Amino acid sequence: MNTKKKLGQHFLIDKKIAERQVEYAQVNKKDVVLEIGPGRGILTKILAEKAKQVVAVEIDKHLIDKLRSSLPENVVLIHGDVLKTDFATLPVFNKIVSNLPFSISSPITFKILKHSFSTAILMYQKDFAQRMIAVPHNKNYSRLSVNIYYKTHCRILETISRNCFYPKPQVDSCIVELIPRVEPPFSVINEEFFFDLTKKLFNQRRKKIRNIIEREYGKKIDNLPYLNSRVEELKPEQIGELSNLLIKKIQI
Repeated sequence: MNTKKKLGQHFLIDKKIAERQVEYAQVNKKDVVLEIGPGRGILTKILAEKAKQVVAVEIDKHLIDKLRSSLPENVVLIHGDVLKTDFATLPVFNKIVSNLPFSISSPITFKILKHSFSTAILMYQKDFAQRMIAVPHNKNYSRLSVNIYYKTHCRILETISRNCFYPKPQVDSCIVELIPRVEPPFSVINEEFFFDLTKKLFNQRRKKIRNIIEREYGKKIDNLPYLNSRVEELKPEQIGELSNLLIKKIQI
């Protein structure tokens, strides 16, 4: 089996795990499912049995050629880089079920969060999955944690042994469930500003918030909460509060 390390290819080889992923997503004949990185098709074939349609995006031309002859007609196989693919150009999908290429876990997750879906069941490396659900004062707490919390209900469904993949990765993996929130858990005046502020704060996570704001926004700021704290100490709601107060001061 040929694999390409630069593409982060670690193929799931345990069919029972793929079957559980489909069960977690409660896939039925009304669903159009996006699969990112179908690989050798172990998950794709099970999805195709349950779904109305599967939209599978694969960057590796060698794998595309092998998959074409083995997949049923309700699978739309697309050769391309999913990070460069406009989801709006794909057949409309409502669920995402994928064993994500480990090398693109972060950018593809942020891209998924910007799109509409009802359920996502995704395989990540364990350390990345732990960052997704991390809370303040935890070493894994990050910009990712805040964005995931703001946008979705997220939980780790199970941990998967590294022995279930080929080639075997260095760490175990986790199946993660993302369910979009109907309403955010707190209100922000400007989401774009909130996400940008969150990114700036976590890029300098060991510095006090006062120093980061003065450096990034070129203003000496007083009369704001949490200025002497570090971002890793703040709950997402507190970052949202800071964002709302800061944008008002900047616009003055």
